[in-house]
Amino acid sequence: MPESVTEAQRNATARETILSRVREALQVAAPLPHLQTDLAGEMVGQPATAPAAGNGLPSLTVLPEAAARPWLPDGGETLEERLAILTANLEKLRASVERVADVEAAAAVVGELVRQRNWQRVAWHRHPQIDPVVAAGVIACGCEAPAVDDPGFEKRQLETCDAGITACESLVSQTGTILVSSATGGGRGLSILPPVHIVIAPVGAVVATLGDALHQVRQRYDGSLPSLLSFITGPSRTGDIERILVLGAHGPKELFVILVG
Repeated sequence: MPESVTEAQRNATARETILSRVREALQVAAPLPHLQTDLAGEMVGQPATAPAAGNGLPSLTVLPEAAARPWLPDGGETLEERLAILTANLEKLRASVERVADVEAAAAVVGELVRQRNWQRVAWHRHPQIDPVVAAGVIACGCEAPAVDDPGFEKRQLETCDAGITACESLVSQTGTILVSSATGGGRGLSILPPVHIVIAPVGAVVATLGDALHQVRQRYDGSLPSLLSFITGPSRTGDIERILVLGAHGPKELFVILVG
């Protein structure tokens, strides 16, 4: 362009070039991504058969969850498959997984951690899955074990605890994710403030997908959900522009999952 052309004129020309390319691209109809299948089993990639919606575009022939399923990670069909996938995903996320036969064995695993790490205070909340583990694996080792739901407990004490022990709603094999709630996690802080998070869960809590976990929790609470639902996928982490992974940035640095049964 000549030097006499102003900055405003150059910007206007560039803007018109971009918009003209957009208008040209819009002349060619494009299929809806991932949604070329219906519940009757049409092959992916076939044209949509649903009537046009009010905006002139074809309506979705399936729910997004069903349409996206072929592109999502496998969650496993059987319990053993789900357990194998869950374990592999948790290990990739740098979480530690231990499968034990019963509650006594779970208490032994926790007790070994208490002794090896020389933990002085381990917080927990009263729950049928947690109570016997704390009694035999924490208190029996001489470690202080404040319960977050005891009268007089100050949540600020959580920052001084070496670890926190919670139950969970479910574990999602598809992504290696743990779903905790304010009901199974002892409120909002127990799974976040201590530097180590220990989850005690029965193997029956393992589900295949995130959708399965949400469906299960809706049924369990009959629509009246707990005040907090949180998906935990591995220890807390962050990474800078140099791709250096730092664990424990916004929550626990370590995550232990003990599967009972």
